[in-house]
Amino acid sequence: MSVTSRYKDAWEGFWRDTSYEPGEVFWDAEASLTAAVHLDLFDPHVVHAGLPFVDVGCGNGTQTRFLAGRYVHVVGADFSAAALDHARRADPTGSAEFRLLDATEQKEAEELHAELGDVNVYMRGVLHQCEPADRQPLLDSVAALVGARGRAFMVDPSEEAGPFLMSLSQGPAGPPAKLAPVLAHGIAPAEVSDAAVPGYVRAAGLDVLASGELPLTTTEYTSDGVRIDLPSRWLVLGRTG
Repeated sequence: MSVTSRYKDAWEGFWRDTSYEPGEVFWDAEASLTAAVHLDLFDPHVVHAGLPFVDVGCGNGTQTRFLAGRYVHVVGADFSAAALDHARRADPTGSAEFRLLDATEQKEAEELHAELGDVNVYMRGVLHQCEPADRQPLLDSVAALVGARGRAFMVDPSEEAGPFLMSLSQGPAGPPAKLAPVLAHGIAPAEVSDAAVPGYVRAAGLDVLASGELPLTTTEYTSDGVRIDLPSRWLVLGRTG
């Protein structure tokens, strides 16, 4: 299966309407507060650091460019051509490679794996943005990419983030300025239950090697000037057999 055309159109519209200015997207926090923190958790579990690194759901490539500063071969992958246009514009020196990839289509993941071999995967905030029917295929594709030797780091807002985002959007002033375009394009964040995630992982044939909780930093601030952080859960995935 592949991402529904409705949801793909929603993302294309979102990225087409988004400014190229850094920090304009709600979740697009600087890498020092996101990927850098995540890699400190991930690296101790990586067995083969020399494998290619794939940023699944890379969006405009902020985290991909950071990964490219730490690893030799980094690929940013996204199903939105408009997102990849943002990513390539922001990376004029070509520090990373960007590919169009529908990560809910396992055949596409298998084709990329056939080209690159086993890879390490970074995936931030992707599962919770998927429609229900796309969640298992997404994890199946991650499993196809990591193969026998790779590892995956996956972090997503926890189910606690849903009510929190709802309260933000229903405040007297309406949703925060950077959250409003997400909702306006029909993208519904934080709708995965915490209890469901391990089932997707097991069904994909992967093991949870480590897990924990930490804030997921956004680029938005409250009216009091406090940066908005979302409760999130992270997992390190791989095959141990």
